[in-house]
Amino acid sequence: MKRKWTVLPVVLLWCGLSAVTTFAGEIHVSAAASLKNALAEIIDGFKKTAPDSVILTNFGASGAQAKQIAQGAPADIFISAHPKWLDFIVKEGKGVEATKHVLAYNKLVFVGKKGTVVKSLADLQGLQRIAIGSPASVPAGQYAEQAMRAAGVYEALGKEKKLVMAQDVRQALLYADRGEVDGAFVYKTDALLAEHAQILLVVPNNLYDRIVYPSVLTTTGAVREEIKVFYTYLAGPEAQVILQKYGFETAE
Repeated sequence: MKRKWTVLPVVLLWCGLSAVTTFAGEIHVSAAASLKNALAEIIDGFKKTAPDSVILTNFGASGAQAKQIAQGAPADIFISAHPKWLDFIVKEGKGVEATKHVLAYNKLVFVGKKGTVVKSLADLQGLQRIAIGSPASVPAGQYAEQAMRAAGVYEALGKEKKLVMAQDVRQALLYADRGEVDGAFVYKTDALLAEHAQILLVVPNNLYDRIVYPSVLTTTGAVREEIKVFYTYLAGPEAQVILQKYGFETAE
């Protein structure tokens, strides 16, 4: 069953803070691999207004990151590519539910070398090697599995050992960009960064849950005002423009 998400309001009690807020210590941000380029630019923009800020990023598969946070890895802000993993750290007592917010949305596409014909997911059965993020921990892989199951091709592809598991969505893109696989399931935003691989198919929206990027302050992040300032900036207009630049859909 598809899960419906609505945009939750960010707790903005700290909006009245002075622009000269003192930044003491580092801010640790764990985020989905697909956000790497956009978030780097957002941080650069933020540092123009807060040059003393030190923001350390950790990018990777959302499932792996959520488990690391639950085990005590440093994280003040967590941005997942699937609500499952954000809910997981809240349930584990590591995330503050009142600060949950949907940052952006994405789409699932299938990429490969020019000339490869994939008009529907049924055409995947004619390929030999297909990269997806490991569904156990990579949201892009979870969405891809859901779509392939809905199209009735997942079981056959698995039995024929045509699925190549990647540690995150960027690795799946790299496999396709290098021509090491016939194609890969990635997000639209990742596909736009490819040097060689092209979008062969935009996966129909009705085959998988809408791709959302929910964010949350962790219990360690929620107690520091400078982190709240940056978290508010992430939901603000400057950050939204950058996300759109990289192909993300933002709050409706």
